[in-house]
Amino acid sequence: MRRHPLLWKLALILVSFCLLLTWLIWTWGLSVERSTYFLSAADQRYLARYAEQAEQAWRDGGAEGAEAYRKQLAQQEDTWVALVGPYLQSLGTTPLTAEEASHLTFMRKLDWPMSRRLQDELPYVSIEFPEHPEDGRLVIQLPERLLPTGLTPWTHLVTHGIAPAVFALLLGLALYRHLVVPLNRLRDRADALRADDLNSPGLPLQERRDELGELAQAFEHMAGRLRRSLDQQRLLLRTLSHELRTPLARLRIAHDSGVPAEQLRERLDREVDGMQRLLEDTLDLAWMDTEQPQLPTEPVQMLSVWEALCEDVCFESGWARSRFPSTLTADCRIQGHLDSVAQALENLLRNAIRHSPEGGTVSFEGVREGDCWHFQLTDQGPGVADTDLERIFEPYQRLAGSGAGFGLGLAIARRGIALQGGTLWASNGHPGLVLHLVLPVAEECLES
Repeated sequence: MRRHPLLWKLALILVSFCLLLTWLIWTWGLSVERSTYFLSAADQRYLARYAEQAEQAWRDGGAEGAEAYRKQLAQQEDTWVALVGPYLQSLGTTPLTAEEASHLTFMRKLDWPMSRRLQDELPYVSIEFPEHPEDGRLVIQLPERLLPTGLTPWTHLVTHGIAPAVFALLLGLALYRHLVVPLNRLRDRADALRADDLNSPGLPLQERRDELGELAQAFEHMAGRLRRSLDQQRLLLRTLSHELRTPLARLRIAHDSGVPAEQLRERLDREVDGMQRLLEDTLDLAWMDTEQPQLPTEPVQMLSVWEALCEDVCFESGWARSRFPSTLTADCRIQGHLDSVAQALENLLRNAIRHSPEGGTVSFEGVREGDCWHFQLTDQGPGVADTDLERIFEPYQRLAGSGAGFGLGLAIARRGIALQGGTLWASNGHPGLVLHLVLPVAEECLES
């Protein structure tokens, strides 16, 4: 099951944006609303001093003092003022009328929001006496100059329009940097490939651990395959032009030299056979590289394959059967494509025979390792330098002293083993070269 880290990244960004936007509107918007609908701290202190003066006047002068202060404050602020007791009775000498008593129904405290009533009436503010709040309070209709302006359309536009738009713009920039910029880099890389620039630097996106990183890795893998394919095509053209031109030149020389017809026929057969092998091996390698075929697999008994190959090479090379020892048993069964496995093993065996000394042996051993069989084909030849252990699997690579051949046998063998889900590599033995094959165990053996 594929993970979707990019999905979770985008979900996290969007959820964080929504939470941030909610916090912004809730906290900052509420703060702005408080500053527009609530009295400022200075205005609250200003009105609280009136309550302090009213309490002092009532205590010093009783009802007459309270009445005198009420009239003075009402004239000073040009508003309605009352001093009332705990039962909402007037503390002055003038009792409250029914209409004035109705004002006390809608009293607001200093820290409450202030706005006009439905009849466009200014709010009435109740301020308790600071020293003995249980004795009474000052009730004043808020002066016009102290009324908060409220949330204006411009303020509402800033808090609920401009600010969220700025955060949305920041979100868009973040998404652009996270998504669009990498896609632009992929587009530039594609344009470079379209212009046959296969050697441009790789994409740094490969380090990302999400879908874009996987896309960049697949893109670079494709670019690498294109490079290898192009290199192989160039190498193929160079090799074929050389390997085909050389036998044709020899045939031309033999024809013009006037050699007997029998010798010319032998030369013709030898050169044609060589060119045919070269073309067949080249086509096999190109087919495996370009098509990447999914070959059907079946249980294959490796001992039977080895015995059949040994019988053929003994007939061709004249080697005795005893020079091909093996430790395989009948229960050694792998899951693979019989023809491809046999062809790969035949190429390895012929390569081992070619580099074996006179009287040498080629052994084949196998050990089961979990769900795989690990095979080792060992000759007694000179081996190769450690630096060349990988080069011998590259097409058309012929090391010094390697003798005849076109350098395709081991390359075809590795491709064939890879198509079986296996691996092939080489190491130096003591003496000789050891070719390691790892192939999956037959499915029927796994079930048992």
